[in-house]
Amino acid sequence: MTQENLPQHVAIIMDGNGRWAQARGLPRTAGHRQGIERVKEIIEAAAKSGIKVLTLFAFSTENWARPKKEIDMLMEYLGRFLQRQVKELDKNNIRLKVIGRDEPLPKHIQAKIREAEKSTQDNTGLILVLALNYGARQEIVDAAKRLIQPVLKGERNIEDLSEEVFASFLSTAGLPDPDLLIRTSGEMRLSNFLLWQLSYAELVFPKKYWPDFKSQDFQRAVKNYMRKQRRFGKVVVS
Repeated sequence: MTQENLPQHVAIIMDGNGRWAQARGLPRTAGHRQGIERVKEIIEAAAKSGIKVLTLFAFSTENWARPKKEIDMLMEYLGRFLQRQVKELDKNNIRLKVIGRDEPLPKHIQAKIREAEKSTQDNTGLILVLALNYGARQEIVDAAKRLIQPVLKGERNIEDLSEEVFASFLSTAGLPDPDLLIRTSGEMRLSNFLLWQLSYAELVFPKKYWPDFKSQDFQRAVKNYMRKQRRFGKVVVS
């Protein structure tokens, strides 16, 4: 894969674990377990391709409404991933960044997140962003609250507010906006994911469930993106 027109930032909504399992007569947790294998594979594919940022929607603020047994299992899988994969990420020069609110994530998960971020913070390769307990509307509200504080203190003029200034208060500050969004399972919606950042992203909705989404599917989506001519509302004159 050449670097020409390569997306800097790919975001993925990893959808369909439960339906994948149900279609096979398995418990939903089996789908999540298989989905973790795909996470490892796609991280490796993104790193090898030269993509700078890969953001994975791992757990939304709305997911807390799922059955407690499923949530407990998801937290267990997450804890294992953070414990076992951090050394692999570090070995491959990958930096981990987690976005989303800490609470009500279990305290031991919060501790593992902080440890993983600290141990990989100096890595210079792929930036892997996990959106955990994340909701885009809440992120925007939180950013507005952080922005208004210096205004109320007289340290910032509200007239100086711009898109760039507001973006600097988001949890993705310092990262390029996603160029490409992939949502597996064929569902065609954003589900409260990176609503500000995805304004100009190309959107792809492969029908495969996440556990069936392999590295070749990821590469196909990236190659299709690279063939597009992005205009950002402008008219391109040939």
